[in-house]
Amino acid sequence: MADSIINSDDPSKSDILLIGANFDRTSSFGKGSDKGPKAIIECLHTQIEFYERFSGTSPVEKKKIAYLDLGEMNELTPEKMVETLKEALRQHANSLPIIIGGEHSITNGPLQYFKDDASNVTIVQIDAHCDLREDDSDYNDTPWGKLAHCSVMKRGFDLGFNIVQVGIRAYSANEKEFFSHERVKVFEWREKEHEISSILSAIKTEKVYLTIDADGIDPAYMPATGTPVQGGLSWYYALDLINALCKSKTIIGADLVEVAPRPNDTLTEYGAAQIIYTIIGALASICKKR
Repeated sequence: MADSIINSDDPSKSDILLIGANFDRTSSFGKGSDKGPKAIIECLHTQIEFYERFSGTSPVEKKKIAYLDLGEMNELTPEKMVETLKEALRQHANSLPIIIGGEHSITNGPLQYFKDDASNVTIVQIDAHCDLREDDSDYNDTPWGKLAHCSVMKRGFDLGFNIVQVGIRAYSANEKEFFSHERVKVFEWREKEHEISSILSAIKTEKVYLTIDADGIDPAYMPATGTPVQGGLSWYYALDLINALCKSKTIIGADLVEVAPRPNDTLTEYGAAQIIYTIIGALASICKKR
């Protein structure tokens, strides 16, 4: 029996590779998501039960799971951060990546990595925000430009990915113009949660890249994030959606971003660790092969 959910010290031989992207430079409100990977990994090491109750298995006994920490990244430009992530993915192409952020701009790395197959991939995004701005110049006096956290889905759109957004409840007038685009399906969150079947039906490709912003989940469950917005996905709905997605689609990669740990409150990083292990459980037992 392994002593930790991270049961391999060799990323090059792992089935599932967790990658720590410690980057938080372009975020516009609360800072600290660069501390998210360490806090989440500590929970995975010490707090998460090996038995994953949704899949009914112990994924740690089925898969080699390794962790690659990319180190301090806040001195990097967004462009260099993206290249660093792309290179890590290239070097470990035989592992299925789950990237732990960091702010949402880190998703630009895997999107650039998978871009050659973009027309065959849908980005499923759990998020309070659309992140479809062209750049951050409309609210930042010193803009970071096209790779800012608020523009990551616009970059995915420009690369040719299909996009399904779940949990959206804060957006600009310009972002709303994308709601009618044939490659973008937005499930705006209001009083009643959408049927999971309707979300799955909106995904027109077999391959899916899953990106989860902590603020997509209601802050009652995951409060420690830079831009919390009331009224997000409930806890069990989010887990049910993840499992249903893995049953019906091929996950080529995933990330979980925007966890900004705060003193004397471990709820959010624990929730993030549990979501990651739920994904691993689904990948180990339910998902179709890549």
